[in-house]
Amino acid sequence: MKDWKPTANLKALRLRAELYALLRHFFAERGVLEVETPVMSASGNTDPNIESFALDFDGPKAAGAGSRWLRTSPEFPLKRLLAASVGDCYELGRVFRNGEAGKRHNPEFTMLEWYRVGWDHHRLMDETAELLKAAMALAGRRATVRDTSFRQLYLDKFGFDPLIAPEEELRSPLLVFGIDPAGLTRDDWLDLLMTHLIQPSIPASRILLVYDYPASQCALARLRPGNPPVAERFEAFLGPLEVANGYHELNDATEQRARFEADLARRRARNASQPAIDERLLASLPKLPACAGVALGVDRLMMALMGTDRIADVMAFPFERA
Repeated sequence: MKDWKPTANLKALRLRAELYALLRHFFAERGVLEVETPVMSASGNTDPNIESFALDFDGPKAAGAGSRWLRTSPEFPLKRLLAASVGDCYELGRVFRNGEAGKRHNPEFTMLEWYRVGWDHHRLMDETAELLKAAMALAGRRATVRDTSFRQLYLDKFGFDPLIAPEEELRSPLLVFGIDPAGLTRDDWLDLLMTHLIQPSIPASRILLVYDYPASQCALARLRPGNPPVAERFEAFLGPLEVANGYHELNDATEQRARFEADLARRRARNASQPAIDERLLASLPKLPACAGVALGVDRLMMALMGTDRIADVMAFPFERA
C-alpha cells in the first residue's frame, strides 16, 4: 500500500503551522478571545446546499439526544457565547460537510470563524482584508484589495442588474457551457455566473470583497430594506478562490425560525435529510448583541498561499488517505 504517505510536502506543513501562529497572534493583539465549542450537536445545519454528517450516540439517554450531527461550522454555539456576553471571540477548528469531495473540497476541513460585537459587515470586511494581507505576507506575497457591491460587480461584468434582471438574461452568458437548466433557480444562475465567469478572472494577487447580496441569499444575515432589499453579508475572494463568508448577524428569533423552516421545506422537496432546528440558538438570539461574524476556509487560504488549486497539496492526509 503506497498511499500511507502525506499528500502535502514539508513546506506546506510548516506554512500551515506558521499560519496558525499568525492567526492566533492577529486576534490576541486585537483582544479577541479564542474559544472551543462542540464538534457534535443535537441540531444540524438546515441550509439546503449543505449536507451534514449524522451519527448515533449509544450511551445513556440521560446524557442527551442520541441523534447527533457533526458541525458544518461553529456558528451556532459561538453565537450562544456572544449572547452570554463573552464578547469578541473566535474559533479555529475542524468542520465537516458530507458529499463535498473533489479537487478543491474535502469532507473534513479547517475553519476560522470570528465575531465582532458592535460591528457591521463593512467593518468586518475590512478586518478580513487585513488578515488576508498578513497571511499573504507570511508567504512573501502582496495583495491589492478591491471592494464592490454584488449589484455593481455584475453590472460591470455583464451589463445587467443581478437583483432585477429576468432569468433569461442571467442565463445568456452561460450558454457556452451547455448547462442543463432543469431544476436550477435564479440564485443558482447567479452562483454559476460567479463560479464560471467572475472568479476565474480575479488575479491571484487580488483580494476581492463583494458585499450586499440578493435578499434571497440572506442565510443568517440581516436584511436591509430597499428597492429591492439586500442581505447585509459579504464574501471575500483571494484570486479565484472564495475564502470567506461574513454577515451582519440577524438577531430576530422569529425571522430566523421562519428561515430555518423554509430551508427544511426546500430540503423535503429534494428528499434531503431533515436536521433538527437548533432551539438553543433561537432561545439565545434575543440576547445576541449587534455584531458581525465571518467564517474563513483555512485550507482555501493555504491553497492561495501555496499557489495550488489542489486541496490535497495543503493537507497532510485528505479524505482518500485518512
